[in-house]
Amino acid sequence: MDRLKNSGFYKLRFFITPEEFKSFLELFEDRKPQFHLTNYARTEHDQIQVYEAYQAYYRYFAAAEKRKDAHPFFVYSISITSDHENSGFFVRNEGVDFPYYGQWAEDELPCILLSFPKGFQVDLEDEKGKYYIYEDIRDHRPLTYAFFEQVTGYIKKRTKPLRFSALDPEAMKEQKPSVRISRDAIQDMGQSWIFNKYGLVIHGK
Repeated sequence: MDRLKNSGFYKLRFFITPEEFKSFLELFEDRKPQFHLTNYARTEHDQIQVYEAYQAYYRYFAAAEKRKDAHPFFVYSISITSDHENSGFFVRNEGVDFPYYGQWAEDELPCILLSFPKGFQVDLEDEKGKYYIYEDIRDHRPLTYAFFEQVTGYIKKRTKPLRFSALDPEAMKEQKPSVRISRDAIQDMGQSWIFNKYGLVIHGK
């Protein structure tokens, strides 16, 4: 039996402005969301605190000058309720590598990864003992999967694939990460320290 079947995650990587992220969070309001940090205590934050955390993360990268006293991060598990279904998503910051003068740049472009597991763990037992398999999450949490499709569709409508290059003869090849970015975020990042430092250029504005 293939235990790896239905393993992995549905994923969407994106970068949007804080105001756009606030609208994204409002989609969760009817789902009784609980936002927890991934620390040992699983500290719970309300929606305002989550927005403020994202705002701080965004501003670090959109600023004209790089802050020396900050190391931005944004990591939450989101538990939601859809009728009688209890499930959740995971959001965390990631970095987008890009080449610069023959090597990887020391900085990374920001993005947020939103993920939802593809598998639902089912515990079984036979004459050999206990074991588990992963069945399709869409069969066990159809409403949550539909909501994931709704929120990712919301982001996709307000973003476009990130395409960029660095002003470096050795790195002029267009970079095509699996990340989506909004038009307003493109404008903000165009004035940022990281774009100025590496001479980054967004394609297809």
